[in-house]
Amino acid sequence: MLVVGAVFVDVKGFSNGTYLPEGTNVGDVQVTAGGVCRNVAENLARLGSDVRFLSMVDDNAMGRDVRDGLTALGIDTTHVLCAERGMGMWLAILDEHGDLRGSVSRQPNFEPMERYIDTHGEALVADCGGIVLGYDTNAAITARMLQLAEAHDLPVYGLVGNMGVILRHPEYLRRSACFICNENEASRLFNQPVEGMSPETLLPLLVQESRNAGIPAMVITMGPDGSVYVDHRTGEFGRCPALSVDMVDSTGAGDAFFTGVVAALSRKLPLSRAVRAGTRLAAKTLAVAGACCPDARDIFEEE
Repeated sequence: MLVVGAVFVDVKGFSNGTYLPEGTNVGDVQVTAGGVCRNVAENLARLGSDVRFLSMVDDNAMGRDVRDGLTALGIDTTHVLCAERGMGMWLAILDEHGDLRGSVSRQPNFEPMERYIDTHGEALVADCGGIVLGYDTNAAITARMLQLAEAHDLPVYGLVGNMGVILRHPEYLRRSACFICNENEASRLFNQPVEGMSPETLLPLLVQESRNAGIPAMVITMGPDGSVYVDHRTGEFGRCPALSVDMVDSTGAGDAFFTGVVAALSRKLPLSRAVRAGTRLAAKTLAVAGACCPDARDIFEEE
């Protein structure tokens, strides 16, 4: 699987007591490597998938440590570039329950990656089984990767970091093998509020709206209410309940869900089983500190 997207430095602050938005909060601050695509690449590798990563890191000790860490997981980092401002930065505040209360994101400079794809695009997709594509890099990168995917008949699994990109380019979703989003993103896509809907109410809306938009398959995550899904190619649709877990850190759970679904689909499992695999990986990730679960290969096993 080729993963295309950014690496971020995650700066996360954890409040020890009740979080006060207007006050000073005593707690802990952690600095780790992150980014949605980097997290997905690590998760895929930990699940046993062969992963090729196209990204960038800063040309400094931290950047080299990030790349070396990915290489140690068995990820092909041949196409991870060193560049000035190659990594983005994500500042997050979490409350005493581990829930995200606010964040600020600084995007990296994507021009070196854009030039690299122009020169090495064909080599990047050689022998790939599919592409995980971060849609919030830039328009040129997205357009070129979609072009390469179409030319080589490769499935594309799009990652949404910025829903505004999708709203400006709804055609991206028609070219996605499966589109995965949360309730807030679905509200913006469907142009109507879906947060607070029951799964039984949201499911028929998902089926109708995704069919009208020409999206082949789609999943909406609903937090403690689980998720709903539809695959118009097979006619499969339904609901998957969430799993109960003692939460340690909520960051990375959405990336884990996405990874589990994509990893299962790449194994030719139906969407219903893929969603269950994503749900299990998300639950395991919520129960550990950090954005990735160290050991979760059992997520594909049927109970």
